[in-house]
Amino acid sequence: MSNNSVFIEKLRSSGLRPTRQRLQICKLLFDRQNTFHFSIQGLSKMIVNQHKEKKVSLATVYNTINAFKQKGYLKEISINSDKTYFDTNTSNHHHFFNESTNELIDLDNSEVGKIDIRKKIPGKKINSIEVIVKIANSN
Repeated sequence: MSNNSVFIEKLRSSGLRPTRQRLQICKLLFDRQNTFHFSIQGLSKMIVNQHKEKKVSLATVYNTINAFKQKGYLKEISINSDKTYFDTNTSNHHHFFNESTNELIDLDNSEVGKIDIRKKIPGKKINSIEVIVKIANSN
């Protein structure tokens, strides 16, 4: 990909001014072939490791990720009250969560059998069903 105009447009459509720091974040997220799962802290560490001479504030990372999420470019995945991840694959799909490594792994819908939700909540409809299967290393 690596065409800056694509990233600049993605930032602008998210309501963000395309600064050097935000372009770095955008490229790191979207200039790749495969789905990318990350936490804010993990992404911040990646940015520091890739661009040691150029600082990006944690506030800029949070604000950029939040704007991308609100625009629909990222999906937020809450594992529990203190673990939140983001996914560049915004389609409805499932995940394995490796509790030993804190890694999310895509699990395609075709790899999960039919899910039958019998309980109904008055005045509500199900928009999507996304399963998180927690796994750990077997010793």
